[in-house]
Amino acid sequence: MNNIVRVGLIGVGKMGQNHLRILSMLKGIELVFIHDANFETANQLAANYGVVAVDSPLESLENVDAVIIASPTATHAHFIMEVGKKVRNIFVEKPLSSTLAEAEQLVTFAHEFDLNLQVGFIERFNPAVQAIKQVLDRSEKVISIDFTRTNKLSARITDVDVVADLMIHDIDLAMYLNGPVKTVDAHGMVQDGMIDFASALLTHTNGSFSRIQASRVTEKRVRMIQVTCSDKYVDCDLLRKEIIITRQSEIQQLAGEPYTISALEETVEVRSQEALLSEHQAFLGSCNGKKIDDQPGIHAGLNAMIICDQIQKAVLR
Repeated sequence: MNNIVRVGLIGVGKMGQNHLRILSMLKGIELVFIHDANFETANQLAANYGVVAVDSPLESLENVDAVIIASPTATHAHFIMEVGKKVRNIFVEKPLSSTLAEAEQLVTFAHEFDLNLQVGFIERFNPAVQAIKQVLDRSEKVISIDFTRTNKLSARITDVDVVADLMIHDIDLAMYLNGPVKTVDAHGMVQDGMIDFASALLTHTNGSFSRIQASRVTEKRVRMIQVTCSDKYVDCDLLRKEIIITRQSEIQQLAGEPYTISALEETVEVRSQEALLSEHQAFLGSCNGKKIDDQPGIHAGLNAMIICDQIQKAVLR
């Protein structure tokens, strides 16, 4: 493939429009078409961005090198299996699919067609998360990580619960930062047949823990990560991109005094970078054979779905 990546975009709802905005800014890509079930919205956006809106994206695949799928979750598996027969490079928004069974089928399909598939775990590309990972990689031992993510229920989210909508981001981060999961415990609240609040405890194979809470019951919007290490405590606000590290107190002998205890607190400088832009750059780089180590592929999507399924079953039983 040459350096110009020809891209098709399926789904231009709220998240799809964010992808469209970034794609319109990037060099090295040609946006060949956009598609949405709402033809009026697609045509209006096509006119605004100077691109082509198509009624049938599957009939327009001969002219593209990559496809971004930002359609409703219920359509992900269908589009991946149809697109993947003609196009190797696919980006799909999280979650990978509606069900764990579908996700498992997609893994088999992706291997059969040798797909380069990236799942939209955008928080991996949050510069604050990248900074936390560097801090934890230098820590003596991670004991526990607490994740809190709350948001009011969006009118556009009608096909997934809070676990697959919000918590899945932190499920992926928990495994990204703490490794594979051994056991899962969870509880939550169900409203109108949908889980709107969930709290889960993951025990990792390395002996550390992740406590994850997600809610779309209240209006308050929170994105927090708090890490207890043997040598420090890390407090991170993902929205403000702020990280504060409190290191263990030190005992110092002073002349005339038995000792004094001092805690060391420092603020980590987080670079300014839009996560969605970094996410696209990683995907487009992989289309040209330049994969990065942290790129969340099909197995990251499946692993998150496995934990989602266990949490959902624990809450609903």
